[in-house]
Amino acid sequence: MNDSLFTSLLTDTPLAQRRPRKGIVIGVGQVGMACAYSLVIQNTLDELVLIDLDRPKLEGEVMDLLHGSSFLEPTKIAAGSLDQPHNANLVIITAGAKQQPGETRLDLVQRNTAIFQKLIPQVVASNPEAILLIVTNPVDVMTDVTMQISGLPKSRVIGSGTVLDTARFRYLLAQQYGVDSRSLHGYIIGEHGDSEVPVWSGVNIAGERLFTTPEAIAAAEPIFAEVKNAAYEIIQRKGATSYAIGLGVTQIARAILQNQKRVMTVSTAIEDFEGIKNVCLSLPAVVGRQGVERILNLSLSETEKNQLQASAAILARTLAGLAL
Repeated sequence: MNDSLFTSLLTDTPLAQRRPRKGIVIGVGQVGMACAYSLVIQNTLDELVLIDLDRPKLEGEVMDLLHGSSFLEPTKIAAGSLDQPHNANLVIITAGAKQQPGETRLDLVQRNTAIFQKLIPQVVASNPEAILLIVTNPVDVMTDVTMQISGLPKSRVIGSGTVLDTARFRYLLAQQYGVDSRSLHGYIIGEHGDSEVPVWSGVNIAGERLFTTPEAIAAAEPIFAEVKNAAYEIIQRKGATSYAIGLGVTQIARAILQNQKRVMTVSTAIEDFEGIKNVCLSLPAVVGRQGVERILNLSLSETEKNQLQASAAILARTLAGLAL
């Protein structure tokens, strides 16, 4: 085959014509690198740029990933900086203060808001068309803060929300009922934190509801307590949660980049749901190439409605106390 014919065939293929899937991870701590590793081994991106203020650590992490590239599908991996024009499709932000043992996610809010006031304008300037995926805690408040600072449409600013809490919930319940966790359906909604809400009324296997009485719910409350306290338990033992959130972030990224229209409990701006307005929290939402495409009208019991409203009120008070 001559070179001109080969070039013609290559450039006529859909793969060659499409824009490369380019993503950025800001922050190369344990969470950021768990996200980066998961993204790379699942062939989520064509290009991955890592950014961090600690340049030696950043370069070391990039080198470590690149040395394993022969074991993976091709991904271009590089160290970058915020002052470079990247024009990425997706920017994943994990940078921020680390949650300490005994500290709640909401305790981090003022420190991380100060960081984001400097960070977000730079991110938007170098990636004007990107969807921003916030992982930094407290994720619901930081998603709201990012929306306000960036001026981006609410569909393009997404928090990882209760995606991990929902996964923990399904895993623990599936263990009890002896099924694969992918075959058990249920959600954790509201704040990613102490006021999060289990939707017991919707938990089902193949459409069969598992919790139809107050007694059944009460008996399962220890499982929810384990879900809610999981991060504290892990932080006490190993200093940070990382692997599971890295996997969860990758699923959100794939839903966006592959336009999967997948239903996920991401944190997003709520305009009017059960009286809740003008706050970011997690509800089942359709996630695709445009970001959050719509929020589903989830049916809740009266108890669940009240708990969700209380969760929203906590987030609203926290947000109101910030100086932006």
